[in-house]
Amino acid sequence: MAFRVTAFDVAQRAGVTQPTVSRALNGSPKVSDETRAKVLQAAQELGYVINQNATRLRRGETMTLAVVLIGRAGESATETNPFYFSLLGSVAAAATARGYNLLVSFQDSPENFFGQYDDARQADGMIVIGTTQNPEAWAYFRGLDHADKAWVCWGAPDDDLRWVRSENEGGGRIAARYLLDCGRKQPVFIGARTSQQRQFGERYEGFAEELRSAGIVATAIEVDETLSREEQGVEAVRSLLQSGQAFDAIFAACDLTALGVLRALSDSGISVPEHVSVIGFDGIRAGNYSSPPLTTIEPDFQQAGDLLVQNVLNRIAGEPLTERRVPVQLVKRGS
Repeated sequence: MAFRVTAFDVAQRAGVTQPTVSRALNGSPKVSDETRAKVLQAAQELGYVINQNATRLRRGETMTLAVVLIGRAGESATETNPFYFSLLGSVAAAATARGYNLLVSFQDSPENFFGQYDDARQADGMIVIGTTQNPEAWAYFRGLDHADKAWVCWGAPDDDLRWVRSENEGGGRIAARYLLDCGRKQPVFIGARTSQQRQFGERYEGFAEELRSAGIVATAIEVDETLSREEQGVEAVRSLLQSGQAFDAIFAACDLTALGVLRALSDSGISVPEHVSVIGFDGIRAGNYSSPPLTTIEPDFQQAGDLLVQNVLNRIAGEPLTERRVPVQLVKRGS
């Protein structure tokens, strides 16, 4: 029968007291290097494993970060924009690198809104990501926003929240410049410029600014935000074709909308990129497999995860937010 090794056993082997073992293994400066070495050697010889839960409990830490993924009201979690799952993966990697675990929840209605993970001692801080098309959810989390609340969010609907975002205007400029360099003269933006998704307006502003520098006035096609992102793209192209307006390029506010654009153009017999170029924004993996593969503006996902985790850890430590904008790059595929 195997017996569990205790701190008392380590103390006996090292010839020290049990409190000294605890201090040595927890890095206390009150323990000399010589004594610490003896304790570590004894612990290794006996196969002693520190009870991390007990250690965290004594320190008042959970070493866990909560991540809340907001969905549209009534929307299945399986319908969530895949961009957020890429972002979640980056957050998980950044948290793990800093010794933290993640507690992840999907929230879409008042029945499941919850953000008091720190008060419940379930997590030390919170990261909120997901759609801004759920005003009730953001109103709930805004109500939790006070000076000692350790939380940050991705792409908040309001600038006064503790947000991290892509360099959206810069991405819009990159998209416009690429289309101009490809010889396009009549590019169109498809997306909700005044949406609660503030990044869409930022992307349009950068796009329009770059076109103005080339003497071109930007054209924008508004979308019905009650539709899915893909259907927004489909309906916007149908409206554009019915209007008779000439166009030779489309910059969609996000990749899912761009995928809808590709489908509608294909259904209408318009060849991409021979007749119309298409660019999205987000860098979702599904864009690799569209026909043709979707050219996109992609944020640095690793840095996005790092910034979200570092900023929430700064809040836990009572320090100010660090950099809040994530750089983006053009990913050339086939559209």
